[in-house]
Amino acid sequence: MRSPSDHHAYPTHWEADVVLRDGGTAQIRPITTDDAQRLVSFYERVSDESKYYRFFAPYPRLSDRDVHRFTHHDYVDRVGLAATVGDEFIATVRYDRIDARGMPAAAPADEAEVAFLVQDAHQGRGVASALLEHIAAVARERGIRRFAAEVLPANTKMIKVFTDAGYTQKRSFEDGVVRLEFDLEPTDRSLAVMRGREQRAEARSVQRLLAPGSVAVIGTSRTPGGVGRTVLRNLLDGGFTGRVHAVNHAFPDDMERLEPEGVPAHRSLRAIEEPVDLAVVAVPAERVPAVVAECGDHGVQGLVVLSAGYAESGREGRDRQRDLVRQARSHGMRVIGPNAFGVINTAEGVRLNASLSPQLPNPGRLGLFTQSGAIGIALLSGLHRRGAGLASLAGIAGISTFVSAGNRADVSGNDLLQYWYDDPRTDVVLMYLESIGNPRKFTRLARRTAAVKPVVVVKGARHTGSAPTGHAVPTTRIPDATVSDLLRQAGVIRVDTVTELADAGVLLASQPLPAGPRVAILGNSESLGLITYDACLTEGLRPLPPHDLTTAAAPEDFRRALAEALTDDASDAVVVTAIPWVGDGSARALATAVREAAQTSGPGPAKPVAVVHLEIQELAEALAGTGGEPAPGTRRIPAYPAAERAVRALAEAVRYARWRQEAAEPGRVPEYDDIDEAGAAADIQVLLAPAEGTSGGTGEGTSAGAGEGAGGETGDGAGDRTSVGAESGASGTAGAGPGDDVSPGVELSAADTQRLLARYGVSVLPALPAPDPDTAVRAAERLGFPVALKPTAPHLRHRADLGGVRLELGGEPELRRAYAELTDYLGRPEELGLVVQRMAPRGVDTVVRAAIDPAAGAVLSFGLAGAPSELLGDTAHGLVPVTGRDAAELIRSIRTAPLLFGWRGSKPVDTAALEELLLRVSRLVDDHPEMVAVDLEPVVVAQHGLSVLGASARLAPPPPRTDLGPRHMPAY
Repeated sequence: MRSPSDHHAYPTHWEADVVLRDGGTAQIRPITTDDAQRLVSFYERVSDESKYYRFFAPYPRLSDRDVHRFTHHDYVDRVGLAATVGDEFIATVRYDRIDARGMPAAAPADEAEVAFLVQDAHQGRGVASALLEHIAAVARERGIRRFAAEVLPANTKMIKVFTDAGYTQKRSFEDGVVRLEFDLEPTDRSLAVMRGREQRAEARSVQRLLAPGSVAVIGTSRTPGGVGRTVLRNLLDGGFTGRVHAVNHAFPDDMERLEPEGVPAHRSLRAIEEPVDLAVVAVPAERVPAVVAECGDHGVQGLVVLSAGYAESGREGRDRQRDLVRQARSHGMRVIGPNAFGVINTAEGVRLNASLSPQLPNPGRLGLFTQSGAIGIALLSGLHRRGAGLASLAGIAGISTFVSAGNRADVSGNDLLQYWYDDPRTDVVLMYLESIGNPRKFTRLARRTAAVKPVVVVKGARHTGSAPTGHAVPTTRIPDATVSDLLRQAGVIRVDTVTELADAGVLLASQPLPAGPRVAILGNSESLGLITYDACLTEGLRPLPPHDLTTAAAPEDFRRALAEALTDDASDAVVVTAIPWVGDGSARALATAVREAAQTSGPGPAKPVAVVHLEIQELAEALAGTGGEPAPGTRRIPAYPAAERAVRALAEAVRYARWRQEAAEPGRVPEYDDIDEAGAAADIQVLLAPAEGTSGGTGEGTSAGAGEGAGGETGDGAGDRTSVGAESGASGTAGAGPGDDVSPGVELSAADTQRLLARYGVSVLPALPAPDPDTAVRAAERLGFPVALKPTAPHLRHRADLGGVRLELGGEPELRRAYAELTDYLGRPEELGLVVQRMAPRGVDTVVRAAIDPAAGAVLSFGLAGAPSELLGDTAHGLVPVTGRDAAELIRSIRTAPLLFGWRGSKPVDTAALEELLLRVSRLVDDHPEMVAVDLEPVVVAQHGLSVLGASARLAPPPPRTDLGPRHMPAY
């Protein structure tokens, strides 16, 4: 269909699917010469008023010259984009590069005139705003820095599109026309506007799926059983408040209703004479395309595709899955699935159970998303079944909404985070994830959501390094420990099991957040109290001595003790432990006493309460509220069958509360007066030139092809720089392990690395080459004794355990002897690459690394050098840019951190200098994404100051950013 226009190839990377303000979708793409008839048809459907606003005069039809002009572009100085639904244009935008006089121009002119036209039926859907974002990104790519637009004063809608975009702009009025000029450089406000629109649009698209007015189940069998008939039955049994239709092409012509359900029966969707909002598709995969086309023609807003046989089945299935998404989006529909389990919304006005779950959960405050149908049904049925001990759906922790997305080819966890962020019915978000298609966006959305409500995640497929076969998403090889650190930095509560997911969700949904880690323990068993005490210590909490009420304690004793603990300023949370009575005793009376004490906790902040019980099922039921509905406002208490589970959930709440408190006052990225950002940029441009010069590219399409084809031979004057592949990067780099698929680039020489680091105030202790003993002596005399002698060969670098490093060489004889020993033991001097380096003050050896993962972004890592980080994996990670608070947390979060703070009577080292080093490296990588890897090892941190003894770096064209630029839906 597509054919090139004038001069330049069709820029495929400008194509994008977008979610509009009302939750529908559209495709944005460049206009081509093949679009002439589409443009004419589009223009015929535009009102005379809109045409007048576009051309400032009556303009009933386009001339042949107009059509040629608006469909022939060079994709540099003249660009046109169209928003399409199906095969029809619904809006267009174009820019023409102009000079200072407003005349057509070519580069280096950096201003362009922009104009829009939106079909009247689609005005108010946010189409123009989306087109503005995309045409601005295209213009920036082509060297245009400023847009100008002339608008009639009466065209208030278009003026609002420009003024609301958030760009820096100027406005003037002349000859009856409003002239707007605005810079295209993104600002904090324009980014906030774009992300705000993204959130509202994506949330609305999910809302349309979860609250339909009518549902058609396509593939409903004539006989009981089968997937489609089961979903239909579940919809009716759940009390869905909307209209339900059964669709099956095999129904007899005279069949009007499906019995015994009594719902309208249709041979095709076309036979339904009213709108259908949601279609549940349960037909074989080969029949799905025809069903999707029928849904699109009927105006269906969204699809839940239960059918299997897609990406989980192999290459042919992956192609079928991509075609499904493309086809649905072309009709403005979103897709849950394929291979989905379904969706649930317990809102009283909806009561939607379009899933394979046999019953509609009772309403609650938990939003639940799973990528696995098996995990989804296990969570739902488990919560329901264990209502007595964990989370009664009729009481303590019901479900607000549930989505099990299967292969999640379209709607993903990111979309649900957008929806739940401001959903008043959801207080806690629970997610089971097996893959994260866009880690940058996920961490951004999770951080924003976690600032207002807890987000609890259990991550499957942690150690395989690949997504499940059905998830056709970009993969990342970030180690699981790094993923954990990044999620923690975003405020996500990560747990290890589905059981822990439910445990944490129950407590967070029913209890206030604790103000601190101090835990009061009381109960009628000294032994169970001690077990709870030990569990608190294991989880890093600060338990008070258990209060033993003895086995003779009555419910009133529990009530009084709990009331005292809740009013005691010495505690922040309370764990009540209970064992069965030997004699008569009422578990329900004990539950009433505990609830009453929690309800009347007195002045001061409310404290969370959890109950640990051993084989008192009736107590758990009563606390959860399953044994009859308690009085309105009665506080429900979560109960756990093991102390470890209760305490682990409480510890997660404590850590999350601390994160919330710190996030309310975020740290800042400091400014350093001695940073030479411009000088570093100039150096990088020169250093990268040889690699970029061999890529064979034209310089076009950089937003899609950045980072590709940068390898090759170096040009003249490149010194000892070499072009390298992924294997030659700094080993062990944060976020990119050895052998990962990272961009090729330029491995910098020691001198180039040191010069770049010096631009950011990072000094590397000089090391002079020592190709022979005499040169080594001269180097030592130049640096000053005592010195160190060490190899720089890759297989020996940082391998002091092999005996290849000699320290504290105080004079020439010692240096010559060490030189002879090393060359005799390890090999010839030219193989070892020996260097002489002045001794640094003694301290703790650490390692600082930064690397760019194409999916997650720039990651900064810190750990102790040697075995702690390499053997034990004791390394902390954070997303760049890090703040002062982040840097301090990185240093203190590793298990071996006590070695930096005076362990066993040693002197504390200068952690302030270490924090500053982390911040400077973070700034370097953040300011210059071409710095795809930086490795400082070792960094010796002394009592006063630190010394960087080794440094390496790699440059490459930066990988494309998935979290910047205009909003768009993923295209896998």
